[in-house]
Amino acid sequence: MSGSPAENAQQPDPAVAAAPSDPVALGGYDVLIADRGNGRLLLVSPQKQILWQYRFTDIPPGSGADDAFFADGGKSIITNLEHQQVIRIIDRATKKVTWEYGKLGQPGSSAGHLDFPDDAYKLANGDVVVADIRNCRILEISPDKKVVRQAGVTGRCWGNATALASPNGDKPLPNGHILVSTINDDGLIELDQNWKQILHLKLPIRYPSDPQMTKLGNFLVASYTRPGTIIEITRDGKVVWRYQAKLHEELNHPSLAIELPNGNVLATDDLNHRVVVIDKATSTILWQYGVTHRRGEKPGYLHIPDGLDIIKADQGVGKAD
Repeated sequence: MSGSPAENAQQPDPAVAAAPSDPVALGGYDVLIADRGNGRLLLVSPQKQILWQYRFTDIPPGSGADDAFFADGGKSIITNLEHQQVIRIIDRATKKVTWEYGKLGQPGSSAGHLDFPDDAYKLANGDVVVADIRNCRILEISPDKKVVRQAGVTGRCWGNATALASPNGDKPLPNGHILVSTINDDGLIELDQNWKQILHLKLPIRYPSDPQMTKLGNFLVASYTRPGTIIEITRDGKVVWRYQAKLHEELNHPSLAIELPNGNVLATDDLNHRVVVIDKATSTILWQYGVTHRRGEKPGYLHIPDGLDIIKADQGVGKAD
């Protein structure tokens, strides 16, 4: 004999329900997640509702977006498919690809090609900047797909002052500068508006990933390692904060950490399959989307979340189809 409608209703997933869930920790922002292993982009509210979703249908499983950032005032999303060698801009309303650079599944260094593109951003002038990891260069690409500027020498990853040792981050700053992380020498570089190096820090972490600026003008950098960590470091190389994980809260290859306007840190914890908000004062995880150590595709689960961005909650409306 069947039970009552209430008994037959799907019960909440206890693993999802057990994750930290303080919506105030996000300070009124929705979170865009590049859920690489599931081949999708998600926009998630502080209450963990999926507000908008986009699926990549023309790529092999597990090779979805590594990063995703809002562009055009939140109307578009720019994303790099690192393992498929392309950058795409997607219109949020129509879910149509409006611009693409690179040859799908074809790494290269000649015009129109990339080799593991990372951290693609759309600049205010309409150009796109990207870290082209295995070509050891940073590119600025115009809307008509011309390379208008380059830092580093194509294919030269060592040996002189202009070489970039496998750059995997290229954060544009409000003053026109670019923050670059370099994998092979554990470096952080600041390029000025003319793309000349004005700072080169040797970081006290391995495999730095996707540096960001804090409100105080320091640098927030994730260490893409296991156990992973996140540090805040000053321009003169002093570490002023480091994530000190509590038991069972260790990070596993975090690839991006940003400082929220309220001072908390939002980070991807890629191989733990979660995105977390950390209270800097206590290193406590206040909010989490995804179930630690468990990959999945159902609501509340992720599979290698590799990138994120934020948008004010009143701008984050969308459809979950």
